[in-house]
Amino acid sequence: MLDLGIVIVNWNTRDLLRDCLRSIEQSKDVSYRVVVVDNASDDGSAEMVRTEFPHVALIANANNCGYPAANNQGLRMLGFERDGSDDAPRYALALNPDTLLPPDALREMVAYMDADPRVGAAGPKLVLPDGSLDLACRRSFPTPEISFYRMVGLSKLFPRSKRFGRYNLTYLDPDVETEVDSVVGAFMLVRREAIQRAGLFDETFFMYGEDLDWAFRIKQAGWTVKYNPRVTVTHVKRAASRQSRRAQAEFYRAMLIFYRKHYRPTTPWWLHSLILIGLALKGGRPLWRELWNPTPAVSV
Repeated sequence: MLDLGIVIVNWNTRDLLRDCLRSIEQSKDVSYRVVVVDNASDDGSAEMVRTEFPHVALIANANNCGYPAANNQGLRMLGFERDGSDDAPRYALALNPDTLLPPDALREMVAYMDADPRVGAAGPKLVLPDGSLDLACRRSFPTPEISFYRMVGLSKLFPRSKRFGRYNLTYLDPDVETEVDSVVGAFMLVRREAIQRAGLFDETFFMYGEDLDWAFRIKQAGWTVKYNPRVTVTHVKRAASRQSRRAQAEFYRAMLIFYRKHYRPTTPWWLHSLILIGLALKGGRPLWRELWNPTPAVSV
């Protein structure tokens, strides 16, 4: 049985994808299968995979169906499903094409999960090319309170505060292992049994928020989520989304979907009103239609 099923969703990051696949090929003492799902790139990404990595499974979409839907295509190809069988690899890895893995990263992350069967998902320490921490690699869920602190800037103003710094856990030492609410989808290692209980990504999201939602459901199913800084992975960050005008609007749309799905029923009306006003101001006109006509959640 394979240790890992790796899914890489790509959109117009051909050269970074090539480097990512080469770094995976240097991995030691771990068995894996890689699926690249290309979301209608126009930079020759799919052709590059076919030519240079013929052993990598490729799904070439005619249209950009979004990050969670494309990930689910790859996960299903690998055999991962809610209530699925045990024929899939022991772990699924959602990996961004703008990551670079050291040779021992996959082996050490698998060993880390093997050592504690209570862990449903885990992620490594992600660093940007300049060596600074990618703050998204360990997060709290964006509750109404935590989201408010972020939207008004208190999380940036007081990053060391245990109250205001919870969005990215900036008050914690980045080199200390800790249980977190969520790790980031750029490198999200998930136990097969956790997927069987929690399901796949929610395809209501297009980009952003789907990893938080997945972690939320994994924790609801009884698993823990851990941040493991003993493994370090480089993340270029937003290599694809910086090309997209849609990205900023989708960030706030994701916050709205997550809030409605997990917190709206327990939020008092006055706070609910403030949250919608804040999101309308931050998300701008592209978000207004979603505020009045929400997209129903997709159960997978």
